[in-house]
Amino acid sequence: MKKFILIAGLLLFLLPREARAQFETSRDSVVQLFGIIMTADSLVGIPAVSIMVKGQNRGTISNNQGVFSIVVLKGDEVEFTHVSYQSKTVRIPKTLEGNQYSVVQLMVADTIYLPATILKPRPTPEQFARDFVKNQVPDDEYEIARKNTSAAKRRILMRTTPGDGGEATRIQLNKVATRATYQGQTPPQNIFNPAAWSEFIQAWKRGDFKNKN
Repeated sequence: MKKFILIAGLLLFLLPREARAQFETSRDSVVQLFGIIMTADSLVGIPAVSIMVKGQNRGTISNNQGVFSIVVLKGDEVEFTHVSYQSKTVRIPKTLEGNQYSVVQLMVADTIYLPATILKPRPTPEQFARDFVKNQVPDDEYEIARKNTSAAKRRILMRTTPGDGGEATRIQLNKVATRATYQGQTPPQNIFNPAAWSEFIQAWKRGDFKNKN
């Protein structure tokens, strides 16, 4: 029993020390990387350069003067990319002493050749009308267009097509406005609204309430 108590006390004494040692090791591996990114020929700061840690989803960009700052770990590879310059990679030394590392990163301008763009004049109204009249449309596409634009098809689409974010927001705001308008009183009931009854009768005649299955 005494041995068990002694071992338990020894473990309680050692665990905090190991935790502190692990914390100190982790803290020692953190590095504040900072510096300036400049053009190699004129030494002018380059803004909007992307600074990303390879293999990790984190990074930053340089400011208007080309200055940047980011927290990395010792041994990380940091990549500098810009649409107008060649990419550069910097590796943080694992044997770095201290927790700060400054760089002056020079970048060389990169020439990008875009595909050729051919500009053509717009057709005259006569040419457009001639080509439009000569365009042959198959009969089956005409039939598809008629079905898609029919009144029955539009009513089905209105009932089955879900609303987008803007429509949902508008409906919710209308509900909030209605509650605010009739706050402290009884809202009107559509059962006494002649316009609502007229719309109901027309929908009944159209067959909107019939089971489609």
